[in-house]
Amino acid sequence: MTVQSTDRRIDKLIHLLVRNATVVVPGTKIAAEIGVTRSTVWTWVEKLRSLGVDIKGHTASGYQLQKLPDLLVPSLIRPELEGEIGHKIVHYFRTESTNSVALELAASGAQHGTVVLAEEQTAGRGRLGRTWYSEKSSGIYCSVILRPALSPAAAPIVTLAAGLAAHHAIQSVTGLAVDIRWPNDIMVGGKKACGILTEMSAELDRLHAVVLGFGINVNHVELPAELRPIATSLRIEGRKIYSRAQIVVALLKELGRCYGMLFERGGAGIAAEWAASSTYAQGKRIRVQSNSGTFLATTAGLHPTGALRVHRADGREELLVAGEVVEVK
Repeated sequence: MTVQSTDRRIDKLIHLLVRNATVVVPGTKIAAEIGVTRSTVWTWVEKLRSLGVDIKGHTASGYQLQKLPDLLVPSLIRPELEGEIGHKIVHYFRTESTNSVALELAASGAQHGTVVLAEEQTAGRGRLGRTWYSEKSSGIYCSVILRPALSPAAAPIVTLAAGLAAHHAIQSVTGLAVDIRWPNDIMVGGKKACGILTEMSAELDRLHAVVLGFGINVNHVELPAELRPIATSLRIEGRKIYSRAQIVVALLKELGRCYGMLFERGGAGIAAEWAASSTYAQGKRIRVQSNSGTFLATTAGLHPTGALRVHRADGREELLVAGEVVEVK
């Protein structure tokens, strides 16, 4: 990755403006506190304005924050968190893919619970080789590094735990009716609002690291024409603007809870809570696309490993470990 993470001094600038939100902060004071020149302060203020941060400039006197910014910088996220998830946050204003960054960090020894956040992705990735539409300052592009003492066979249940965390976080913050479509699509109003990409490094009997990538459509006013039949945003469904920072904090807290539950209660605990949160777990007519082909089936519950039980139209029962499902109406 050639793109550099956000300069910590920009984060300090944001924190300084937030801390003094009701007053005009002189440019000389900002420059002295964060250790840069006044011209650099001006350049960074312009960059923040391009991201929608409302900063008023007062001639010869300084800068004043007009309202709290909805940025995903560490100084606005980390103080709200407890526990291992989010103990370290790496932020980018713009990067290719947070998952790619997280995989590189994991290979370099980044600790369990490290989080990568971006305001924009230029090459966001989804499942099955798809791209993820990543509009600037509208969505959440977040990757979390986990180092579970589990075998690679446990990866599906870790993915379900991530989906459960996203479901609970989005529902708690927005109040919207949220569904989960196996294995990891978060649905609102019958359309996809969040996807989760799980990638890992492993040996035959041991996971070295799991990277969970979350893409959440939050404040998109509209989506590209080709996505509108199948995807949506929280703003489109709720008809209001939501705080991305608040959703990220809820997501990371819920991920910590679900990850802890995985080790306390095992896969069965995750599977049971997932099934209770999803209309896709039981009795849903679906079309399955997998490596073995495409077929019609009815869902018949979750296996503790995270696999989906289905009854084929010909009566055979099958455990789906991987694949894609679409509701058949």
